[in-house]
Amino acid sequence: MLVGLCLLAACAHKQTQPAPEKTETEPPRINSVDVVKALPQETTLAQGESGFVPVRLQIKTGYHVNANPPSQSYLKATEIELKPAEGISVEFISYPDPLIRTFAFSETPLKVYEGETELKVHLKADKSASPGKHNLSAKLRVQACDDKVCYAPGEMDLTVPVNVK
Repeated sequence: MLVGLCLLAACAHKQTQPAPEKTETEPPRINSVDVVKALPQETTLAQGESGFVPVRLQIKTGYHVNANPPSQSYLKATEIELKPAEGISVEFISYPDPLIRTFAFSETPLKVYEGETELKVHLKADKSASPGKHNLSAKLRVQACDDKVCYAPGEMDLTVPVNVK
């Protein structure tokens, strides 16, 4: 009987929690650089030699970035810029062939990169380049989009490793 009274007392003192207020939740804010991972691959060049450094981009599933050049002038292209180092210069940059996709936010198909793709930075090591490892500073600019909207462009700093022999 004592147990019954305790249970009855516990039930009587049980406080009910009000239901949480429903608030409209905003969709998560997407930063373009958060959906792209850039992986510069190390390369070796002989003094006086040209070669390329591959920079692999991994784009999260459900997103894409604009190709270079972009389909429309208002879209920001995927672009990499390297600062030359002592004796190492950038000859040119090769961007991959784009995929052509149709999205709800555009009346025309767009040129994009999805999944994994690779940029190629063509470098030249002058005959005067110092042998050893050089870390070139680079900036990658991207504008990520999903199937409904494009987000604000973003920029990430990269280090591109180059060995000169």
